[in-house]
Amino acid sequence: MPGPQSAKKRQREAARQGHARDKAAKKEERNAAKVPRVAGADGEDPDLVGIVAGPQPKPEGEEDWVVPPVVAPR
Repeated sequence: MPGPQSAKKRQREAARQGHARDKAAKKEERNAAKVPRVAGADGEDPDLVGIVAGPQPKPEGEEDWVVPPVVAPR
């Protein structure tokens, strides 16, 4: 059985619990305010709509840019 708590320790514990309650309430508010993400048509991920796999077109003005050759280490 634990010994008697000091008044200061009880105050600290009450403050900690109050902070935890406030933090949980704020988290609930944030979660309630979030807009649920809706799947796109055909079950497609809305973040990936319009992205094409494979090599991408070069930006304008870089059509003539050449990749320097890779030199093998000696």
